[in-house]
Amino acid sequence: MDFSLIYIFTIAVILGIDAFSVALSVGVFSCLPAQVFRISASFGFFQFFMPIIGYYLGSRIVGYIRDFDHWIAFGILFAIGVKMLVEAFAKEEEEKIKCDRTIGWTLIGLSIATSIDALAVGITLGIMGTKIFVPCVIIGIVAGLMTMTGMLIGNKCSQVFGKRMEAVGAIVLILLSFKMLSI
Repeated sequence: MDFSLIYIFTIAVILGIDAFSVALSVGVFSCLPAQVFRISASFGFFQFFMPIIGYYLGSRIVGYIRDFDHWIAFGILFAIGVKMLVEAFAKEEEEKIKCDRTIGWTLIGLSIATSIDALAVGITLGIMGTKIFVPCVIIGIVAGLMTMTGMLIGNKCSQVFGKRMEAVGAIVLILLSFKMLSI
């Protein structure tokens, strides 16, 4: 069974909403072109690759992770959000040593947390016998573009509202982590 492009784009946008929200929060802190590229490429790659993993693992692991996948996403997003909130209220001297959230384990953690839903979509596509490559490419590209947009909007908000937006961005990430518990 193959799905229409409209259906695939709809899924891609729905999956990209978490990536957009997280990128919005990260963009508040920093938004150099290299950072926008790294986070957009990483989120897009993970959104592309996770459905493929889900597709091939399918029913073998779904029973094992279904009960706690939302807790994994919650833990990662909550921890990063709290860290960002603490940094938002850091003293001026500490501010010079800001963490770049678009490199290292922070980037990997955010990429995984925003793409766990894509893993579930891959499992579904595998069960339905859908061809996987084209939907994954579309999902990855849409997530990358939504991430880029979120970073740029977050940066503009930070320029207009200043340091307060850093705290708002961190709080949004923490709230998004709690949203993961309702999935």
